Amino acid sequence: MGAAGFVNLPEIEAARERIAATVRSTPVNPSPTLNELAGVPVHLKLEHQQITGSFKLRGAANAVAQLNDAQKAAGVVGVSTGNHGRGLAYAAREAGVRCIICMSELVPQVKVEGIKAQGAEVRIVGRSQDAAQREVDKLVAEGMTMIPPFDHRDVIAGQGTLGLEVLDQVPEAETIVVPLSGGGLIAGVAAAAKASQPDIRIIGITMERGAAMIASLNAGHPVEVEEVPTLADSLGGGIGLDNQFTFGMAQALVDETVLLTETEIAAGIRHAYWQERQIIEGSGAVGIAAILAGKLTLQGPTVLILSGGNIDMHQHHRIAGGEDIDLAGEAV
Repeated sequence: MGAAGFVNLPEIEAARERIAATVRSTPVNPSPTLNELAGVPVHLKLEHQQITGSFKLRGAANAVAQLNDAQKAAGVVGVSTGNHGRGLAYAAREAGVRCIICMSELVPQVKVEGIKAQGAEVRIVGRSQDAAQREVDKLVAEGMTMIPPFDHRDVIAGQGTLGLEVLDQVPEAETIVVPLSGGGLIAGVAAAAKASQPDIRIIGITMERGAAMIASLNAGHPVEVEEVPTLADSLGGGIGLDNQFTFGMAQALVDETVLLTETEIAAGIRHAYWQERQIIEGSGAVGIAAILAGKLTLQGPTVLILSGGNIDMHQHHRIAGGEDIDLAGEAV
């Protein structure tokens, strides 16, 4: 944990004002089918309806808004599994700032094209987020400013605005279920929610295949894991061995974590489409998937964050853990 300490509520509230004109306040829907399964009221936070298709715009917009003139002139660079890159590209374009996004070969093509569509340059480097990060480091050495996908105070504060929004919309919430990857979203949401409701439960959900934060929490310090293809591709990547913020915040603020198989994640995607009429990517479906799999014991009103909707159906059909999974229907 960095010496600067946790990102706090005043930072998150300031971020909310700062990015209000850039991001969309996304709706919340009750889910009768999940209510019945879970035995408690379940609400879906439709953050996949954010302008760029995921929550990542919040953190990127907050970070870009605080660049100085010299940094804006030199441009920004980031490493991304897709959604951070799209959010950063959009925020940079809105601010008139040059943007380069570095990505690994594992990132689905739909996400690469989405970033290019926002006007950013994309560089594909290696087969891991760490390899892409080395390209970022070169560009930083040349003068550009790196805005990382999660382990950055301004990014975490921006993601925390989602927690404020959830409690505004569902003030009776007793549990928030959050997709877990590098920890920027869960750290921000937990900091925002627990500042006003200390007893609220924060549950992190991720995939069995390459869950870096879970491995790090189990080890008691940041560790590296092998990146492998997964339906929840946005949850891939490491947390950084020199992690300054999100690891410590996750240690302190996350009450429970759950791991899912690829088949369980696919079931979450299908349920979202057929029962909730929502098209979401694997990372956004993990909360639903955890309920369907019977892996969550919930008490009181619960909010599931559907974090992203940038799904590549062809990619997901092909890589589902060796099992041929039809996301539109049943496993075949």
